Amino acid sequence: MNGWTAAQRRNGGFTLIELMVVVAIVAILIAIVLPAYQNQIIRGHRAAAKSEMLEIANRQQQFLLANRAYADKTTLESNGYSLPTAVAANYTYAIALGGGAVPSYSMTFTAIGRQASDGNLTITNEGVKTPADKWTR
Repeated sequence: MNGWTAAQRRNGGFTLIELMVVVAIVAILIAIVLPAYQNQIIRGHRAAAKSEMLEIANRQQQFLLANRAYADKTTLESNGYSLPTAVAANYTYAIALGGGAVPSYSMTFTAIGRQASDGNLTITNEGVKTPADKWTR
């Protein structure tokens, strides 16, 4: 032997088993935390979309007061509205105008990309928001 005691050799570093235990613990923690994190990201994107939908609904009411009709998507965009980049990365939108004597509209934000698993959001001129569970959380 070279004169080292067992205690001195032990202080030299980690054993392979200790390192494997640490890696296993980290992997388990990541497996638990990652889905929750991804779910929170999706909820954050949904919150941004809902906020933008309410902004468009407000613009629609202003347009109705000024023009006695609701605006379609093309009219909104020609009047200076554009979907924020952060929302546009996760949703596209469409506005369907109702026919008849009383003006109406239905606005749908369609989820795209990773957000597609969360589903679409809809709001009408009467304030009906669907799916209801997505609007309450």
